[in-house]
Amino acid sequence: MSLPVARRRALIFGISGQDGALLARLLLTKGYEVFGASRDAETQSFANLQRLGIRDRVERRVELISVSLLDFRSVLQSIARVRPDEIYNLAGQSSVGLSFDQPVETFDSISVATLNLLEAIRFHDSAIRVYNACSSECFGNTPQPADENTPMRPRSPYAVAKAAAFWQVANYREGYGLYCASGVLFNHESPLRPERFVVQKTVQAATRIANGSTEKLELGNLAVIRDWGWAPEYVDAMWRMLQQPIAEDFVVATGTSCSLQTLVEDIFCQLGLDWRQHVTYNPTLSRPTDLLESRANPSRAAEVLGWRARVQTSEIVRHMLDRNTI
Repeated sequence: MSLPVARRRALIFGISGQDGALLARLLLTKGYEVFGASRDAETQSFANLQRLGIRDRVERRVELISVSLLDFRSVLQSIARVRPDEIYNLAGQSSVGLSFDQPVETFDSISVATLNLLEAIRFHDSAIRVYNACSSECFGNTPQPADENTPMRPRSPYAVAKAAAFWQVANYREGYGLYCASGVLFNHESPLRPERFVVQKTVQAATRIANGSTEKLELGNLAVIRDWGWAPEYVDAMWRMLQQPIAEDFVVATGTSCSLQTLVEDIFCQLGLDWRQHVTYNPTLSRPTDLLESRANPSRAAEVLGWRARVQTSEIVRHMLDRNTI
């Protein structure tokens, strides 16, 4: 009688967020045992997991544990308990704007937390494969498309923290032989995004206006250019990165950028509205050092991972407005 084949185990830090929930769903479809870490798993609602149907009262397909990434002992104990094959580090303060108000908390929750995780893996089991969520914000302004060889010039406390974590990961890969890789992800959206993010903020306001609200949507600089993608596709790139024989970092993006004004116009247009009648400029919403252009060259991901973004901007808007498409 043959023994059953052991299922691979994944531990996701930051499972309550958009990417964490979408990644959990993806890994479950691939037969993984999925564990999610939260600072206090007993009090979190995990609304995103519930919305995706992978965490409800009847069927709890994701096991949740309480872990603080700023507490080395807590991290070490969680790894010893779960014994994961793969760890996905998606945790930390995720708002660029908020990072200007909370630079210390932002740095600790991203950079110090990543260092704790890497050290815990080095002490406990260096065979664990680690994915680290980096950000296109680390590049700064990129009028020419950024790739894996583009120098990092962070222009916000958030980007500084992400860049520090990126180089920590690279150092542990090269200096200690850990299998760890960073995905440098450009903007990616879904209906699971909180409303503090500009695309979701615009979608929600435009929908209310289309339903009769007389409110005005206040936005900052509409001239900024970004590469916006569809988040459910991006978590697939995360998984693919940890399936490679050799760990390396990748830029993950659509390769196509547009201005915020174009995106806002598209959102209102799909609801039969003229955005100019409903949007006002609020200079206080512009960041102290905002990025004017963010462009990407994701050809390396296509070449090595076989990953390409298939959902483009106008289709993303349709999905966001639908809210049932996720």
